[in-house]
Amino acid sequence: MLMENERTTRAAVDADTLSRDYDRIARAIGYLRHHATAQPDLAAVARHAHLSEHHFQRLFTRWAGVSPKRFLQYLTVEHAKSRLAQTENMLALTADVGLSGPGRLHDLFVTLEAMSPGEMRAGGAGLDIRFGIHPSPFGPCLIAASPRGICALHFVENEAQALALLQRDWPHAALVPDAAGTARLAQRIFDPLAARHTQPLALLVRGTNFQIQVWRALLRLPFGSVASYRTIAAQVGHPAAARAVGNAVGANPIAWLIPCHRVIRGSGTFGPYRWGENRKAAILGWEAALGDG
Repeated sequence: MLMENERTTRAAVDADTLSRDYDRIARAIGYLRHHATAQPDLAAVARHAHLSEHHFQRLFTRWAGVSPKRFLQYLTVEHAKSRLAQTENMLALTADVGLSGPGRLHDLFVTLEAMSPGEMRAGGAGLDIRFGIHPSPFGPCLIAASPRGICALHFVENEAQALALLQRDWPHAALVPDAAGTARLAQRIFDPLAARHTQPLALLVRGTNFQIQVWRALLRLPFGSVASYRTIAAQVGHPAAARAVGNAVGANPIAWLIPCHRVIRGSGTFGPYRWGENRKAAILGWEAALGDG
């Protein structure tokens, strides 16, 4: 694992700095993914990011905690397959000995409440939802919260897109801009040392029974792990429903906290992501680097 002082340094980096870095990092990751067979060197990737080699190396290491070369290793199919096998073994072990699951620590800091069918039909009527847009290590994100918990987390390009998403999902709720209030949530959500908090983050979601089952299964995936759609299907008791699991994963309304980015194809390729495939690769690599040991 990274030494504790390295974790603290990563946590202390200004969130806005990480968010600004991410724009260039995402372009570089996209370039690396599309030219992987050519094995581009640092100079080629730096040129694509419109930076000198020295500046790019420094920026990338500040964002990821590791060098670009090391980070690229986390994005290979071989590495992904190894992590898939580790997760399957972990899930099988905890099932055999009757434990609650390897994600139990995460369960202690995130609780999930599902809306009733009547509340879903009401479209948020009578609900006050506060929202704001904040920097994150993976670009600007919309965070929305009701008195019952966080109800949306989307990576967005601008405020108009954010508002459209909220109005679509919560058409009858009172939407209240409150960037100051949601900033406190943003700071905690993307804190690598979030486990030090004693009060859990409450999530409020609207979805079908099957979607809720899938999202709860995702919460049991440990930080830095990955699982296949087939594995999640088995976890929710529907082993032949991998395609339906994919649909539920794609409908996840709360990025990062409900870690749908950790579900990849059994082949080791990362597959689609609601908020962009390059962002998914960035998140998976970032998690792997933080938990590397």
